[in-house]
Amino acid sequence: MIEGSPVSTFDLDIVHDRAAGNVSRLSRALREMQAYYRARPGSHLEPTAAALVGEGHHLFLTKFGPLDVLGVIGHGRDYTALLPQARRRKLGRFFVRVLDLETQIAVKEEVGHQKDRVVLPLLRETLRMRKKRP
Repeated sequence: MIEGSPVSTFDLDIVHDRAAGNVSRLSRALREMQAYYRARPGSHLEPTAAALVGEGHHLFLTKFGPLDVLGVIGHGRDYTALLPQARRRKLGRFFVRVLDLETQIAVKEEVGHQKDRVVLPLLRETLRMRKKRP
């Protein structure tokens, strides 16, 4: 609910910078979080830096819960393309970048999954109400 929407999820989605230095840092962080691919829970298959450089989606379980690490979202939107639509928000002791509601809505429309279509009316209403505020 960082952007004010009444929609909650059970995982965290990130679109990461796929530059070598960042992928190296992300790999270390994933190891510290004990991340493994949730599609194969019995195998505890861990991510590799080589896999994280690609555009694919990596769906992990970590000691903190589900984490989706995404190379691109929607119609080929990568980290660099999304930066202008990301707002800096304080989360505990850290600052994170969160996509604005307009972009979240656009991406969900592009993807068109059932779970995305269900939340679109709530996101649109949240955006409408936010625009009405002085």
